[in-house]
Amino acid sequence: MRQIVLDTETTGLEPDQGHRIIEIGCIEILDRRVTRNSYHTYVNPEREVDPGALEVHGIDNRFLKDKPRFAEIADGFLKFVQGAELVIHNATFDVGFINHELRKMQSAVTDINSICTVRDTLEIARRQHPGQKNSLDALCKRYSVDNSGREYHGALLDAQLLAEVYLAMTGGQAALVLDAETAPGAPRSRKIDRNGLQLRVQRASPEERAAHAAKLGEIAKASGGHCLWQDEEGGGT
Repeated sequence: MRQIVLDTETTGLEPDQGHRIIEIGCIEILDRRVTRNSYHTYVNPEREVDPGALEVHGIDNRFLKDKPRFAEIADGFLKFVQGAELVIHNATFDVGFINHELRKMQSAVTDINSICTVRDTLEIARRQHPGQKNSLDALCKRYSVDNSGREYHGALLDAQLLAEVYLAMTGGQAALVLDAETAPGAPRSRKIDRNGLQLRVQRASPEERAAHAAKLGEIAKASGGHCLWQDEEGGGT
């Protein structure tokens, strides 16, 4: 399965107020392994960055002035993510901005959901950790993901951190099995040759059977009636 962990940075909080994307960062995961395949670009938003947003990501207008416009990077971006499952923290925010950009440039694709599926890690975190803080920083701390280099928000750095958090948050037994594999796509199970295999049957000793029968008697006495696991003679099954 191909997944793309995605994050964006923007000039502000609301696309309906004319705010635009200024950075896109994507990390590829294949069969629950982070690959070396990534996508990253800065984008000239053709407008000023809000002071509040600047405090969060530190990306200023002077830096963005010579960067490509969204319409110039759209084809490459869509080609990179097409057919994948997008893994996004607070997906409504990023998807809203991406769709706003696509509609603004009158792209043939006006909704990223038409070429990708989307998984929201914020929703996953809220189900698994109700009533707790579920920001990316909080999840990094909870799952022991090192975010000490995160002085500012950055799309590629945040996508890298989210990839680690997502794999830890959704790992379970599947992650242990996959860790033993040597390459993506390797078999997840092995057929065992049972020819000549003899299994030893360990039967209970008389002492163990007596202890078991005594325990069933205690259960029957405590329940005020016959114990369902006792046979007609009052012994164990």
